[in-house]
Amino acid sequence: MVVGAAVNAVRRYYGRWHAHRVTSPDQPSDRPTDIRFVTGDAWETWRDIRLRALQDAPNAFGSTYEREVAFTESDFRNRLDGPDPAVIALDGGEPVGMGAGFQDPEGWLHVVAMWVEPASRGHGVGGLVLAELVGWAAEHGLRAHLDVATDNSAARRFYERHGFVATGETRPMRPGSSQPNERMELPG
Repeated sequence: MVVGAAVNAVRRYYGRWHAHRVTSPDQPSDRPTDIRFVTGDAWETWRDIRLRALQDAPNAFGSTYEREVAFTESDFRNRLDGPDPAVIALDGGEPVGMGAGFQDPEGWLHVVAMWVEPASRGHGVGGLVLAELVGWAAEHGLRAHLDVATDNSAARRFYERHGFVATGETRPMRPGSSQPNERMELPG
């Protein structure tokens, strides 16, 4: 019975997970990258990587470091314990990537919070995170869409390689921002 309780605790912390071997031509790796759906029990891991992401790429998100550094444990837990997916990528047990989604509008999963640690970029980590989120959407009968900064050509190319197409719809990145985002969607 103790083993069953331990397994359930691990499932609550990490949710389901997949191990993928991620390599690139210039840096092959024998170590797999774990892609894990997380819940509120992993709030500290999520908080830490989220704050790194907001510092690394402040113009890529609908939120700011200043806003989220003030979030409480409860704020992070509430975000992760909802019905929508949150994914982290771990390399050697260390978080190196993240992504999440929420249902908006009806019938769609809005992919958000996509980020990969600079040293892990170009190794397929972002593609694995995105694939898990798109897979979750498909399992729930949803189509995937996202917003990308119009001046972020690297992100736009990444999403295009994964099948997303630009819609021409733009809106500000966040209230008060002059930075426009364009909606991209995965064709149905």
